[in-house]
Amino acid sequence: MNAAPSGDPRTARTRAKLGQALLEECAQRPLVDVSVAALVRRAGVGRATFYLHYADLEALAVDACADIVREAVDALHAWRGTPDPEAPPAALLTFFERIAPHAALYRELLRPGGSGPLGLVLHQDLRARSRTERALAGAPEPDLVASAVAATFAGVLADWLHGLIDATPPEIAHRVWRLLINLHRTPLP
Repeated sequence: MNAAPSGDPRTARTRAKLGQALLEECAQRPLVDVSVAALVRRAGVGRATFYLHYADLEALAVDACADIVREAVDALHAWRGTPDPEAPPAALLTFFERIAPHAALYRELLRPGGSGPLGLVLHQDLRARSRTERALAGAPEPDLVASAVAATFAGVLADWLHGLIDATPPEIAHRVWRLLINLHRTPLP
């Protein structure tokens, strides 16, 4: 379970190989049908190497998708000044377009409503970033608004991936952007 030092370049390369192999395997079959044997063969690493880095395939999947989570967090905070509700940051549009081809894998890790192992990571990262930025700006209720932003984004993303919200990637990016701006603007006592 992630026993290797994370700052080691070899560790980063091995995890990148395993992550890429997982995305390639999941493009052909659901995560539940992917075997460690097929994955390590595709990645060109040994089975023991896999278990040195990850406890199981779900742990690898969450780690491989964590970069997308971080992109989402960065995308939501890519603007400066007064946000334009009609113009989401380009990074937010790119985020939604980039995850669409791997939607099946994300659906396995992010359940409707935003729960699941990836939902937990997304919520924690987004809440921490939002809270920090609100606190630095002196905005009221940084804890409350940060929780609302994180829960809203994770829930909407998950519901969109599961087909509960009908929208193209650009449409959902615009809708999410307006929703989050309104959450930040909500007057609080």
